[in-house]
Amino acid sequence: MKVLGLGAVAFALGVEWLDWLKRRLRVSRGPLKEVLFFPSPHVCVEHLFTRHGRFPCACPLPHGVETSFSRLLEHLLSACRSLDLCVFSFSHMELSRAILLLHKQGVIVRVVTDRDYMTITGSQIGTLRKAGICVRHEMSSAVHMHHKFALVDGKKLITGSLNWTLTAVQSNKENVMVTEEPELVQPYQQEFQKLWEANDPANHKPQTTNGGLNR
Repeated sequence: MKVLGLGAVAFALGVEWLDWLKRRLRVSRGPLKEVLFFPSPHVCVEHLFTRHGRFPCACPLPHGVETSFSRLLEHLLSACRSLDLCVFSFSHMELSRAILLLHKQGVIVRVVTDRDYMTITGSQIGTLRKAGICVRHEMSSAVHMHHKFALVDGKKLITGSLNWTLTAVQSNKENVMVTEEPELVQPYQQEFQKLWEANDPANHKPQTTNGGLNR
């Protein structure tokens, strides 16, 4: 039992050391630039949520395999201060779990989504709202909020064709780009802030009427 316990501790420390080494190597190469392609194999990502757990996960999925999805989760979970998310369709449970974990850790999370797709079966938007995360949707019924991007701490951009759904992650041909290039991040920051302000419910209060006439 002691041998098993020591082995589990060594495994956990090894994972953390490899993460640290990868971060150091990326810094030495300059601003982050990474491209991820989907579909992504279904592997265990539990270690990303429980980095300080004593024992490795015992689920039957492959372990210790880095995939496009695990990299996406790593980028999201790297948020320390803020996460701004623009997403058309959001039903992926593990991605929802990541957002909820960040919120619980004190990261300021803001979400802009589509008014129609936020209510489809399986949507995680209601779960985010119940947890206290501020969500705004496209107020206009004439257009869809079709963006799919996230801003991590205001300096890392995650964007591409990927909807946050299980089908998109595991079945579709999709792409995601991750970058910290300031000239690419800044326009997305501006776009998010524009959408956030334009879809503030306080600016869309229904007008009161008297006998069918506006007062």
